[in-house]
Amino acid sequence: MKSKLFILIIVVAGHLLNTAWAQKVSILYDHSSTQASYAARKLSEILVEKGQQLHESHVGYDYLISLSTHPQRLKAEAFTIMPQGKVINIVGGDDRGMIYGALAVVEQLRNGATLANIQVDEQAPKLAFRGIKFNLPWETYRPSSALEQHIPTVRDTAYWEAFLDMMVENRFNLVSLWNMNPYTFMLLPKNFPEASPWSEKEMAEWKTLYQRIFAMAKERALDTYIVHWNIFVSKEFAAAHDVAKQNFYPHYYVPGDTSEIVKRYLRESVTQVLEEYPDLDGIGISHGEGMANMTPLQRQEWIDDVLIAGMLEADRPVKLIHRVPFSSGLSSEPGVSKDVEQVTRDAMEKLGDSFEGPIWVEMKFNWSHGHSTPKLEKVHGGKLGTTYFEPLPKNYKIVWQVRNEDFFALRWGVPDFIRQHIALNGQASYVGGYFIGSETYIPALDYFTAIDEPVDWKWAFQRQWLFYKLWGRLMYDNTTPDSVFQAEFNQRFGKKGDNLLNAYALASNTQLQLASLYDSGWDFTLYSEGFLALQGDYTKYISVEQLINHPTMASEYVSVGDYVKATAAGLSFAQDKMTPPKLVAQLIQDNQQALLLVKDIKIKGNTSLMYEVADIKIWANLGLHLAAKLQGAIALKQFQLSGDKSQQELAINHLQQALAYWDEVIKISRPLYKDMKLTHYNHNFFVANDDNLFHWALIRDQVKADIDIARNSSKMKK
Repeated sequence: MKSKLFILIIVVAGHLLNTAWAQKVSILYDHSSTQASYAARKLSEILVEKGQQLHESHVGYDYLISLSTHPQRLKAEAFTIMPQGKVINIVGGDDRGMIYGALAVVEQLRNGATLANIQVDEQAPKLAFRGIKFNLPWETYRPSSALEQHIPTVRDTAYWEAFLDMMVENRFNLVSLWNMNPYTFMLLPKNFPEASPWSEKEMAEWKTLYQRIFAMAKERALDTYIVHWNIFVSKEFAAAHDVAKQNFYPHYYVPGDTSEIVKRYLRESVTQVLEEYPDLDGIGISHGEGMANMTPLQRQEWIDDVLIAGMLEADRPVKLIHRVPFSSGLSSEPGVSKDVEQVTRDAMEKLGDSFEGPIWVEMKFNWSHGHSTPKLEKVHGGKLGTTYFEPLPKNYKIVWQVRNEDFFALRWGVPDFIRQHIALNGQASYVGGYFIGSETYIPALDYFTAIDEPVDWKWAFQRQWLFYKLWGRLMYDNTTPDSVFQAEFNQRFGKKGDNLLNAYALASNTQLQLASLYDSGWDFTLYSEGFLALQGDYTKYISVEQLINHPTMASEYVSVGDYVKATAAGLSFAQDKMTPPKLVAQLIQDNQQALLLVKDIKIKGNTSLMYEVADIKIWANLGLHLAAKLQGAIALKQFQLSGDKSQQELAINHLQQALAYWDEVIKISRPLYKDMKLTHYNHNFFVANDDNLFHWALIRDQVKADIDIARNSSKMKK
């Protein structure tokens, strides 16, 4: 009893001491500004967390934090932090910069600084466009339970509040919401009420959701866009008017319906949505999918006559994302051509300054698998010409879309890849910035975590915090040092987090190496964390034969087949080429080092740390699996060319070792990860496949089959 009383006295005394020593902090800001109010709120939260006393009066304080903007002194989105005695001045070039400055002070305080030692800071953005592509789960691009499972989460405004907080904290400045036909969910068309499938109550709920998302984004100084494909309507509209008989969800590779009634419905919907949602900044348009049987010129003319016209008819400023065409022929199949590029450029230049700011011209970097090589090898459909860049454009800028269709479960973080990407592709005057995001994955519901213990995340995007922090902060300034990201690990895990950033950079680089080695195109053609690829009409594990014969994505990489044939002929490769033996050596070195970095981390009692360490171990074992598989592939190809049985035995041994590494992946991941729904398991078909669960354990038989392939192989006939 006495000991309990003693503990109580200590706790009360500690509380009184903290209260006595709490400093009175006043925040000076423009209360009429929602952006300044947001910045002040985030500062208030950290001050209270740190035991400070908020002081409403601007006299009698210990510290005053002054929030203001000064666009004559600073460029847009820039900020300065200037501590001067008892006053900490946070000045932004605009509201967005002011928020970034406030959050930079929050970051300093979270990382251990006190108000007395807040550091002077001045930062400015390197890229103007720093966006997230967010595919909505309703009428999303591809029908799949892997996507539709997110509907309840994405209809929860608490989710959006957290997601948008993450965005502004990481200095993204734009969120784009993508689905087939957003107008069905956003409005009751004035002249086409029959197009709506909703009751009055349901329509009101949808509108409230969108209004709340746009308002929260505006509060955080984030631009908002809706982006959709064409030509699509609601099923109810199609039935009512006997038009567009396939142009509604879940269909997408369908002929374009150019009937006048469809044009009017969509043109008026564009105008109405801009009028009814004043916090919506812009619209993104696509040439593709529901426009088959139309020439590229006809598609552009339809876009101009319907969507562009609808935007310009709205009595308000509008921003435009103009995606480059996906097809150069009459079908929806991918393709590029100089003629189509010229048609598109002419159409955009004809618009002059009709839209607010530059037109943002979106291009998929290395098609759907931007997390591969930082060198531009292709866009959607093939090699990109120079039409969009020469001569330099005056009213538009290119934004690269770096898609992630490759890792959803495992955490990822390779800061130097992003730095190199921006250094190579973000410096030209015609480049505005980047999108990141996915088509086959939505970062909402956590459908991965198997262990029912407390963790530091609720939603899927919070598991991938490092991915978003790296991309956001490095797009803002690609010279941001690793210490910024390392500090976040230490803030979360203390000294136990010391090695995690370096370990992630080494181990999750496995994904980039596989995606550089193995060529890919559209979404399902590769899923790196699962070592899956579309082969023929089906998504399955990349077999040793497939690895030997498949071309590379990165032009500096050499395939196994090409390497063995060349060396057998007495040829050699330039030093800048990444040959399979070089890649094997790098994979072994990097992933063994990653395992050493996390070997002694004590994870007991911290489930969040356990997952971080486990993901590094999984990536590292996948990297060692790839190294052993490549060794087996080299030996197998040498046997097939020479008939040397010792090479066949060597191949079998290496592939048995590759299986052992895969078994280690299963051992680590089986208790931690559920069987996960995967959109790639739609295969090469246009309908949803409900048999779509992925786990590394579920494809072990396919991995093991490599050994039989080697055992049953024979010398190739000349």
